[in-house]
Amino acid sequence: MKKIALLLGIGLILISPTWAQSDQGKPITISNIWRTYDFYPLTPSEFRWMADDNFYSVLEDGQGIARYSIEDEKKVDQILDFSELSLPVSASKISSYEFSADEQTILLQAEVEPIFRRSRKQVCMVVNRESKKVSLIHDGAKVTNPTFSSDASKLGFVYENNIYFTDLATGKETQVTMDGKDDQIINGLTDWVYEEEFAFVDAFKWSPEGNKVAFYRFDESEVKLWDMELAGSLYPNHLEFKYPKAGEDNAKVTIHIYDLEAKKTTMVDVGKEVDQYIPRIKWTNDNETLAVMRMNRLQNKVDILLANATDGSTSVILTEESETYIKEPADDTWYFLSDSDDFLWRSERSGFMHIYRYNMAGELVGALTEGDWAVDELIGVDEENEIIYYTSTEDSPLERHLYRIGLDGKKKKKLTKIAGTHNVTASSAFNYFVDSYSNTTTPTQTELKDAKGKMIKSLEKNDRLRKNVARHKVSDPSFFSFAYTPSYRGEGNEEISLNGFMIKPADFDETKQYPVLMFVYGGPGSQEVMNAWGHGDAFNYMWFQMLAQKGYIVACVDNRGTGGRGRDFRAGTYANLGRYETMDQVAAAKYLGDLPYIDKERIGIWGWSYGGYMTSLCLTKGGGVFKMGIAVAPVTNWRFYDTIYTERYLKRPQENARGYDENSPINFADQLKGNLLVIHGTGDDNVHFQNTVEFTDALIAANKQFDVFFYPNRNHGIYGGNTRYHLYTQMTNYILENL
Repeated sequence: MKKIALLLGIGLILISPTWAQSDQGKPITISNIWRTYDFYPLTPSEFRWMADDNFYSVLEDGQGIARYSIEDEKKVDQILDFSELSLPVSASKISSYEFSADEQTILLQAEVEPIFRRSRKQVCMVVNRESKKVSLIHDGAKVTNPTFSSDASKLGFVYENNIYFTDLATGKETQVTMDGKDDQIINGLTDWVYEEEFAFVDAFKWSPEGNKVAFYRFDESEVKLWDMELAGSLYPNHLEFKYPKAGEDNAKVTIHIYDLEAKKTTMVDVGKEVDQYIPRIKWTNDNETLAVMRMNRLQNKVDILLANATDGSTSVILTEESETYIKEPADDTWYFLSDSDDFLWRSERSGFMHIYRYNMAGELVGALTEGDWAVDELIGVDEENEIIYYTSTEDSPLERHLYRIGLDGKKKKKLTKIAGTHNVTASSAFNYFVDSYSNTTTPTQTELKDAKGKMIKSLEKNDRLRKNVARHKVSDPSFFSFAYTPSYRGEGNEEISLNGFMIKPADFDETKQYPVLMFVYGGPGSQEVMNAWGHGDAFNYMWFQMLAQKGYIVACVDNRGTGGRGRDFRAGTYANLGRYETMDQVAAAKYLGDLPYIDKERIGIWGWSYGGYMTSLCLTKGGGVFKMGIAVAPVTNWRFYDTIYTERYLKRPQENARGYDENSPINFADQLKGNLLVIHGTGDDNVHFQNTVEFTDALIAANKQFDVFFYPNRNHGIYGGNTRYHLYTQMTNYILENL
């Protein structure tokens, strides 16, 4: 496929620290944030658990791979010293590594080239730890999805839409599929929309014994091409790739199993319907049984199929349906137990996401977790000790904590004690875990802990970030909530409670009135109002602090449709995407405007992507509540966006035209009130520049004045070189001039 590199888009921000609260301190500048990167948070580089739970490894940039002892809390040895290897590429270009199952072979990845959001291609080398021999994969051509077989004897990969594998003992390469072709057939790699919306690219799986490969085949020959013009040469280049827009044809997806010994490929029976999704496949612990997850196109029904690896026949063992939509599956949605015929399944059947245990006949054994809170992630299962580890919202919708519970649903215990948001990875035998956590007063801390939650050592304290923040005048955020009763035409009404956060100037004076800039994302399942440091984006957080230094209050409210509060709150926007969210943001602005220290005539709003969509709606359907808005990379008509995301929440336009048209800003351009700046990258492969072109054309037709700025060839993230510095300078100036 012809593709464009995609850097990750904007992250989401939240909060600030408690140190350096005096009126003294250096002012924060855009240069601090986007040129010198003073507020860049660090994490351990390419951390890997070893098979022996007492050790872990890290990549030392340009030097090699080091092994550390947990017991001694120090470096034990150098697993690989790059200076001792005959590397075909510069050691400085090695950015990642993976161990084979027996840890005797190491995959090194170098010269990484992003494709889309998650996909990338790279030069791959395998190193035998004993002989130190380095072997190039596929003669050094850049490949995708390099993956060791389960028995550590082979390395599979994808090149030019076909699957290959290399025998690590002999170096012999075998081509599994032959029909891969740009813009037509993809084997072992997802198409654009699966990668973006189902969040995976590794579309082939080795069987437990390593003698079979299950893989996806995408026939995208009927999917329409999207064309983007790339400027920069005498005659513009054109980039074409397959992008299924709402209501249009998707790729036809089939599942196949290749038997390495028989050299035979068998198609799995996934049913007669071809207009459907296969969001995940997974080998059970039986080398002859593949589990297949199947969803209908509207994504309100999911089946689990068990496939016979020899003949491809299948049987359905579990079906779930929803009146709205089923939350998009993830890798941890299911887990097959190796020492029994049972499996674990995460479901919102109770209204909150919980873990259930089923047998392989699809019969419910029991609910392992329950309550008016949600399991956020299944971290892992210690089958030897019959313990499940998971993170959840049980303490608060604003936090995530690690818990463990027995496979019988008993003896639940909370393992993380510090308030905040915890992201956890567990060691192979679950004796240890790495906890990366933060809260409103603490930038991300990465700590190594034992199975009881006791800290063994700090892996990253982010001291540099702490010191840089401490040199500037910053302000603590405060959390708030408010309730209001919306008025609906022809519908009942009920009180709605919403959560928010607010950052005030450090020298805040309650006798004065301040302008407010609201930040919004607001998309289904998202969550901004959390007890976390910067929510993964210290840059935006420090920009908010910079605005607070200039006399603005920054606020954010999670509207209906967002996550952390159960299925009904999240799915309440179903089939009317944008309607209730806009009501909530307008209500939030009115709530803020009624506070004595806020100037209700000077309330602005801004957002990126879905947040740009929300900003555009708020300035058109918002009735003049907002004085100004900045919409970055906005969706302006859901008919322009992709099938999987859009139809999950709105159905197809053929079935719900009203839901599309009554909530697309492009259809309400004549209602624009306030100053609006629209920003977009012309090379956006995700939210196409078409959205801004059509919106501005509608504004012109309605004789509405507005501002628009485009970034040539930039993608959805609007990154590269001086781009972010320029972007945030422009947005800051617009706020200063219009709010």
